[in-house]
Amino acid sequence: MTKSTPVPQKSTAATPSAAKPSPPPDSLSRGVRETIEAIAIAFALAFLFKTFEAEAFVIPTGSMAPTLMGRHKDVVCPKCGFRYSASASEEADRNGVVKTDVNSQIVGCTCPICRYQMFVDPIEPDGKANPSYSGDRIWVSKVPYHLMEPRRWDVIVFRYPEEAETYYIKRLVGLPGETVKILHGDIYAKSADQADFEIQRKPPEKLRAMMQVVHDNDYVSRELIDHDWPLRWQPWSKNDSPGDWEPSEDTRSYHTDGSAAGEAWMRYQHIVPPPVNWQAKRWVPERPPEAQLITDFYAFNTRVTRGRPYFDPSMLGLHWVGDLILECELDVESPRGTVLLDLVKGGRHFGCAMDVATGGAQLSIDGLADWRPAAQTRLRGPGKYRVRFANVDEQLVLWIDDKAVDFDGPTTYKHLDNDRPQAPDDLAPLGIGSRGAAVKVSHLRVLRDIYYIAARTPYADPITDDRSQEVTFELLPDQFFVLGDNSPASSDARLWSTQHFVERDLLVGKALFVYWPHPLNLPIPFTDMSIGVIPNFPGMGLIR
Repeated sequence: MTKSTPVPQKSTAATPSAAKPSPPPDSLSRGVRETIEAIAIAFALAFLFKTFEAEAFVIPTGSMAPTLMGRHKDVVCPKCGFRYSASASEEADRNGVVKTDVNSQIVGCTCPICRYQMFVDPIEPDGKANPSYSGDRIWVSKVPYHLMEPRRWDVIVFRYPEEAETYYIKRLVGLPGETVKILHGDIYAKSADQADFEIQRKPPEKLRAMMQVVHDNDYVSRELIDHDWPLRWQPWSKNDSPGDWEPSEDTRSYHTDGSAAGEAWMRYQHIVPPPVNWQAKRWVPERPPEAQLITDFYAFNTRVTRGRPYFDPSMLGLHWVGDLILECELDVESPRGTVLLDLVKGGRHFGCAMDVATGGAQLSIDGLADWRPAAQTRLRGPGKYRVRFANVDEQLVLWIDDKAVDFDGPTTYKHLDNDRPQAPDDLAPLGIGSRGAAVKVSHLRVLRDIYYIAARTPYADPITDDRSQEVTFELLPDQFFVLGDNSPASSDARLWSTQHFVERDLLVGKALFVYWPHPLNLPIPFTDMSIGVIPNFPGMGLIR
């Protein structure tokens, strides 16, 4: 990351009123002197503030996307309507200066939901509506690390060890004196006095900020439906029977009347159309589409440049991700019954049962009969509830209306040797069920955790080098280990050539706030042009 040019603060001197008499020469000279002194003091205070308190930076690259955005394009998929971002870092140098080479311009990207490859070439009429934007502007505080130790999962700014005049921004994952291990996409660590590695779990607020969208059922392509492409959420009974889940006409919501004799389930299958289907309009494949494993796919990385006008298949994601999150809105229609949530990883089922009548929730893991954390929740009786259920970092987390639920015991669990996918369960890894509850489910989203790729060099083959899916790094006192949230596209401590750590004296501060993401575009009536003048308030906020 490169440091932004500090933004000068404009000031305007008050103009004396014409009605007042002119001051005597002594008063005038004294006023000029006081003005000069005030300006000097203001500059001194600004310098001190920058030096000791906070400083503004611009994010130039996508190594922390989508947490923090470097130069990018914001696009809306014309097939499903999903809004996403694609990297445009290639269009500028490391200092943010836009290149004059037209071959570096971004001309295409791929939707994460329907996988439509969209053309965004700025010289084409359709591409003009998708300009490239500079990266997020952020405030970085220098105070916290003078008062306390940096904490794991903080987003920090530091001087690049191999080029101290260059600033980088990454997420802190390894602390001084630890041995850090990347294993199957997760972070493990142990101190010098520990015999075994322990998984490092993200707090709920960090997990929410870092999770990646896999599917959003509010954006189902009408064209896919018209060509009978299988729905990703499907009823999970062999025969149509009373109480089965039924999709709405637009397939964006599902309903059960709760009349099933036992449990009625629907499950998610990751059935994504290959890009060739969109290109060739070939919607009658030789064999029915099959479910795939969920991988570390980043739509942000699918950009295509004019100088390299083809899609890189490796950007579809090469690593299976089993740490998943289910989000939905439950419209409970009956005063009793049970709503069931299920996540699968490595053939193991991780469940949550919520009693509509009492508001009670109970977690479960198949094969662990004595593991039964319970809690009281606000999901009680008919009404609408926003629910999120996660199995990440060997811990189950439940949110009701965006508030994490406190259980009567730990919701963490020991390693279950389930780091490899098991068919057929991992091909339908998320489920929603009902036991006697009438409920409508909408705003369904499937999300995943960040998968950190185990590699030691930037030239590693993404398949063979990560075959063991494990790599370790040892830290001495005053050394920190950092990674980017966009692991496939991050030049972070894994890949540095001279050392794999950041010394304490290279730390600049903690990233606190996105104060100016790119402005929103204001369309110009009766033209295909727009003016970026509207402040992007939704994009502003604390950095988690």
